Amino acid sequence: MGGIFKAYDIRGIYGDTLTESTAVDIGRAFATFLKCRKVVVGHDMRPHSTPLFKALADGLTQQGADVIGIGLCSTPMSNFANGRLKADASIMITASHNPGEWNGFKLARADAVPISGSTGIGDIEQIIKDRRFAPPAAKRGKITAHDIQAEYRKHVAGFANMKRPIHIAADMANAMGIYEARTLEGLLTVDPIFDTLDGTFPNHEANPLKQETFETLQARIRTGGYDFGVAFDGDADRAGFVDEKGQIIPNDLTTAVIAQDLLEREKGTILYDLRSSWAVKEVIEECGGRAMMCRVGHAFIKQQMRDNQALFAGELSGHYYFRDNYYTESSAMAVLCIANIISKRGKPLSEIVAPIRRYVASGEINSTVRDTQAVLNRLQKTYSDGRQITLDGISVEYADWWFNVRSSNTEPLIRLNLEAKTNARMQEKRDELLKAIRG
Repeated sequence: MGGIFKAYDIRGIYGDTLTESTAVDIGRAFATFLKCRKVVVGHDMRPHSTPLFKALADGLTQQGADVIGIGLCSTPMSNFANGRLKADASIMITASHNPGEWNGFKLARADAVPISGSTGIGDIEQIIKDRRFAPPAAKRGKITAHDIQAEYRKHVAGFANMKRPIHIAADMANAMGIYEARTLEGLLTVDPIFDTLDGTFPNHEANPLKQETFETLQARIRTGGYDFGVAFDGDADRAGFVDEKGQIIPNDLTTAVIAQDLLEREKGTILYDLRSSWAVKEVIEECGGRAMMCRVGHAFIKQQMRDNQALFAGELSGHYYFRDNYYTESSAMAVLCIANIISKRGKPLSEIVAPIRRYVASGEINSTVRDTQAVLNRLQKTYSDGRQITLDGISVEYADWWFNVRSSNTEPLIRLNLEAKTNARMQEKRDELLKAIRG
């Protein structure tokens, strides 16, 4: 099956590594593994998402599971539907920001608890390899349709708390951001960019981690009259933001802005991933919140949020997780939190973010190495005089700089993130670390 079973989802090239017969097997194995009876299934706009839905539903219903088809939706809507409809599980058919020939499945248990490589994806793969499906049910499950959009819209609207009208531009990348943004209608004014569903991504990759994908949005914002802009990824569980001048806001600083809005309403715990600026922890604590570091990866973050009843978590990759969306992402809620704070402060977003730009970050720098563990061991010894944290890879803090080096969960790479109090210090230590990693 060409290595389609990944750390966080199942993903492959349609018609090659991922076929309809594979989807039937995944449906059967999923129901065998979870013994689920009620499964929510949604899908993105890729042309092959519909045949994959039919094949997956065939596999699930063979095993006696009922399928609630919620049709075209964002991944946040799929997670919301899982919790709201009290399902035993959910599957979102999407390959997120991957090119159009790709597709896949994001899996969750009841209450939208994600299933990752170590908590079920590996088991499902093994069931398929060994053909160890449970016997088909005596009575096949039913397939019903449910439109979740109105309920999700009402749910998201509960987050709106604006003191003046807000006007934004949204780059939907011809993908499921179109549906995520629909939930904002009537709450603020949204000028759409690339708002025609097209699974071939004709305008640009639906990946707000890549700066070049912001160019059209930035140009629109710079025409004037906008409070900010948002760019969604393919299944709209990630978002990137630009201020009213069209400047890209680093996603960790977006976490700090959202935290300010949430902590004005309710004090509580907020998680930030260990690649985030020192400023994020400082802002959370300045606002009376409890700041808690977390490792990278949505499955880990969602579990830590549940364990600590956290209000919110932000990840450097642009995932924004809300307790009130079953501890899962909601890009629409993130948009509203930013709109709220702009309207309440009476300041433009650039001025709200400026005091959080306290330090100088390297950005994430990837290196291909032969032996990732040997590199981590070497760095642990070399930087033993700093404060070390081994939550994910190795993090070391000093008085005026810090770094994290970790192995990628999805690629054979080592990733470096580094921050310092001055640009000169950042450059010096960045170059030193890269030499140590690659040497």
